[in-house]
Amino acid sequence: MKVGCVKEIKSHEYRVGITPSCAEAYIRHGHDVFIETRAGVNAGYTDEEYKAAGALIIDDKRKIFNECEMIVKVKEPLRQECELFHSGQILFTFLHLASNEVLTQELLRAGIKGVAYETIETENGQLPLLKPMSEIAGRLSIQEGAKFLEKPFGGRGVLLGGVPGVEKGKVAVLGAGVVGTNAVKMAYGLGAKVTVLDININRLEYLDDIFGGRIEALYSSRANIEKILAESDLLIGAVLIHGAKAPHLIKRDDLKNMKNGAVVVDVAVDQGGCVETSKPTTHDNPVFVIDDVVHYCVANMPGAVARTATQALTGVTLKYGLEIADKGLEKAARENNEIAAGINLYESKLTYRAVADDLGLEYTDLRKII
Repeated sequence: MKVGCVKEIKSHEYRVGITPSCAEAYIRHGHDVFIETRAGVNAGYTDEEYKAAGALIIDDKRKIFNECEMIVKVKEPLRQECELFHSGQILFTFLHLASNEVLTQELLRAGIKGVAYETIETENGQLPLLKPMSEIAGRLSIQEGAKFLEKPFGGRGVLLGGVPGVEKGKVAVLGAGVVGTNAVKMAYGLGAKVTVLDININRLEYLDDIFGGRIEALYSSRANIEKILAESDLLIGAVLIHGAKAPHLIKRDDLKNMKNGAVVVDVAVDQGGCVETSKPTTHDNPVFVIDDVVHYCVANMPGAVARTATQALTGVTLKYGLEIADKGLEKAARENNEIAAGINLYESKLTYRAVADDLGLEYTDLRKII
């Protein structure tokens, strides 16, 4: 198979979908790898390293789209990229379609086979390709939230860890999954007073246990959410429903109960956000203020730590990419339920039910067409 990787063009997206070592692995399996010029430079990988691995360096993105049977990316394609796909082409990347009907319709019209990193799912319900990015985003959420709590950035002027004789900053984390757990770890490590909320009692018991009762673990009831909103300096939105749009747990009216200069970091924004007032932002303009509450809603947070994030992401995507390239998508999906779960689009049909339900579009059972 001819496998292509293009330079990401989303604002301040520095990751790359294939590293030189990944390229070498595809080539060892008998595939041809096409890399766009300077595709990996922002993640620390030079064209010379790709050449040494055996990849072909192409300076024309359109040529890669025209010739390759599979395109491996990091983020969902932008409109100018959607025009370059051809029918039947495999796209292997993060898609996050549930919150983006325009993109979904464009890719359906293109007739591609879209395999979404975020919906590849194991038998025990784990999301192995989303996990490392969720770990990074969870940790970054505290790092970024702490920065924007500083007064020059519009925040309350609170140091999360405080100092002796001064009250610690208060952090609330909505969701105790991978993002939430990593946010709790970072906030606790900085010395903040941390509360985590979830509807899964088992997760709350787990976090209470590993932190030895030194954090507060609350059931995510409406009353508890209202309570922590009034108390918190920093709120982390870490809610995830597999492949579906995130629920709005924080409404516009709730903001008036928060402290002036409090910060919201909505990590769920690429799935629509769990705060009603959230909207996607970029690294060059990451925040906006509504009702005196600072909103940080960067939809590609891990792109800021491109080297770490690229290594973490490609470390888990490679085996699935190789299986697709080795067997073809249809055979790979028939033999591997995890890959089948990742197929959101198949030749102008929407094959992931949660996305279809959220967007009000027709759903097609993948098993009936492959």
